[in-house]
Amino acid sequence: MEIVDGPRIVSKPASHYVGIRVVTPFRGMFAVRDKLMDELHTWLDARDVPHLGLTFFRLHVIDMNGPMDVELGTVTHEALEGDDRVRAGTLPAGRYAALTYVNHARRANRTLLDWVRDNNIRLDRWDEPAGDHFACRYEAYLTDPRSERMKTKWRVELNILLAEESA
Repeated sequence: MEIVDGPRIVSKPASHYVGIRVVTPFRGMFAVRDKLMDELHTWLDARDVPHLGLTFFRLHVIDMNGPMDVELGTVTHEALEGDDRVRAGTLPAGRYAALTYVNHARRANRTLLDWVRDNNIRLDRWDEPAGDHFACRYEAYLTDPRSERMKTKWRVELNILLAEESA
């Protein structure tokens, strides 16, 4: 893993997006992500919606041994109307723990979570029977996946929303 920037705390504005949310097992989750990415970009292209270049993979509920509640999205210039499959949403404004890296997502996640713990930073997360629920946790693909298909070369910014008292 190459750390490009961070770990650090960053402030982010609210961002409109459209995305496809699914529940899938952890095993095979990234193959599902890739299919959703192609599906979403096809949906956007069919509607002549310009891509801002920020595609992201949001982790709503994490259960490494069970189903993962995830969403593949793309930031848009304005709020859009979705349909039965593609839904409009907003990434919330706030302060985020962030780490930009290349390659090895699991190591990058562990590095950021260890930094959060070591610095007594509280994340906006809670336990649910289905797993660890996050108010907003996502990987933003700073490299456009449409132009660079080799995932090991993608520059990725991992972001986890902080709890208000940490913000």
